Amino acid sequence: MPTSEISEPLLQALHDALVGQAREWAGSQGLDVPGELPLAAPPSHVKADISLSWALGLAKITKGSPMAIAAALAGRFSRLPEVAEASVSSPGFVNLRLKETALLAEAENALFHAGPYKPRGSKRKILIEFVSANPTGPLHAASGRGATLGDALARILRMLGHEVAMEYYVNDCGRQVDMLGRSLEARRDGKPVPEDGYHGSYLEDLARQLPAQAKTWSATELSRYAVDALLKTHQEDMRAFDVHFDRYFRESELHARKALEATLDRLKSLGAVYEKEGAVWFKRPEEAASAEDDKDRVLVRADGRPTYFLADIAYHEDKYSRGYPELIDIWGADHHGYVPRLKGALEALGRAPAGFHVILHQLIRLMRGNEAVKMSKRAGEFVRLKDLVDEVGKDACRFFFAMRSPGSHLVFDLELAKKQTAENPVYYCQYVHARVCSIFREAGKRGFPASPEALRGAVQAEVRAPSGPSGEALAPRGAALPAEAAFAKEERDLLVKIAWFPETLAACERELSPHPLATYLLELAGLFHPFYEKCRVLDPADRERTAFRLLLIAGVRGTIARGLELLGVSAPESM
Repeated sequence: MPTSEISEPLLQALHDALVGQAREWAGSQGLDVPGELPLAAPPSHVKADISLSWALGLAKITKGSPMAIAAALAGRFSRLPEVAEASVSSPGFVNLRLKETALLAEAENALFHAGPYKPRGSKRKILIEFVSANPTGPLHAASGRGATLGDALARILRMLGHEVAMEYYVNDCGRQVDMLGRSLEARRDGKPVPEDGYHGSYLEDLARQLPAQAKTWSATELSRYAVDALLKTHQEDMRAFDVHFDRYFRESELHARKALEATLDRLKSLGAVYEKEGAVWFKRPEEAASAEDDKDRVLVRADGRPTYFLADIAYHEDKYSRGYPELIDIWGADHHGYVPRLKGALEALGRAPAGFHVILHQLIRLMRGNEAVKMSKRAGEFVRLKDLVDEVGKDACRFFFAMRSPGSHLVFDLELAKKQTAENPVYYCQYVHARVCSIFREAGKRGFPASPEALRGAVQAEVRAPSGPSGEALAPRGAALPAEAAFAKEERDLLVKIAWFPETLAACERELSPHPLATYLLELAGLFHPFYEKCRVLDPADRERTAFRLLLIAGVRGTIARGLELLGVSAPESM
């Protein structure tokens, strides 16, 4: 019985078999199967579990009939042991209906599964950098979106069997840090803050908390103090948001190791820089040119100060040198023009573009009633992430931030996030988990397993094979399955949805976003509610049906709990 790793979930194993059959058919026709062949859920009007458009792609190559190719593929697919029926629909789709025995085995896997899946393809080693807010003020609410994207994506990639580290880059050098020190100096001395300084009330708090010896500190010493104090609040806020970075990497570390100078020397040796008007410029190679960023960029100013661009190049080179062949950066949308610039520099240094991914996320529009809350760190008009979490809760924050793709604008409705009703998406999902837990508590009173853990033990005992070579527990085989004809639609819909969970995580990996998972959880919750209304779970007169439905809802509970955990959201047992 699997306890820590499922080597191949149902749909992944089936996909491998389907691709094998498609390639075999194509080979018999003297063809190569083009590109990727993904699985897809059918539209609502198609009564099937999987819908494949593969014949349409093959028809473009052969100039043949998509329907004829679909029929040929359907004939092959229908012989697979997991497939109950393979049919064809216009203009060339193959629609598959799965066997209930296979679906129930996947529900049992959901009951037993606790650890990561076996990676699809090779195991990847990835470093994700996100949030990386400038330490010139507290974290604002919009930082929560980047935190949710990065942390949830890291959790999902780990669940898919990859090695992932999370990092927060601290810009503790440069003009903005100098200005922070001058702003705190003005607060300390009771003088006006410079016009382009930081005016937030948090600096008043910092000034009041200064130690006695700070009366003689220079602006530079004050800036170091302020950076450390503000970074500490960032770390506290991230822990409260359930985000735990493997490392907070300071830019000053690069300066101490003279990494910027080493990177500049290497760029010079590659002929990628030139001097003009006393400054040092980066010259993008022609093969790395991009219409998005067709200008050369300054690396070192005329006064000898390095730019953030040079520091970022050095930082990313440091990431690669630490043994991470794949980097993912999560930035705000205002960095759009910076992406091709940095990619060009890394390409000039010989780094493969395929190993560097940038996710740009839009800012959020935070609404308080009908009024938008302005957020400006410099003017001090912002909502702290900590205050947002205190008001609506960490769970609502993370689920709301995960519901939209990074490139979509997000309106955060504070009133909706606080509702304890089905209108609130996170409450809607958590309620299903709590409802299943309550059913199991009642089941225990009636002589049935009182928890999914107790049910797990019962299923293990039921599927144990005394005649096996060593008496070991066998893989799930649907011991509690009633007659296939007796399946209610609501039962089958839940089984199919549970089977799609690993594929949903694979979609998150492809799109580098957790939003497909949030959508999936809402859909799974939406299928549970009609099941609960129409299907009586506990029926002492029909113990076989009760055993099956307990197994089914345990699969739902496990899937909801795992999905919420991957989003950083709790799964309460009562609500």
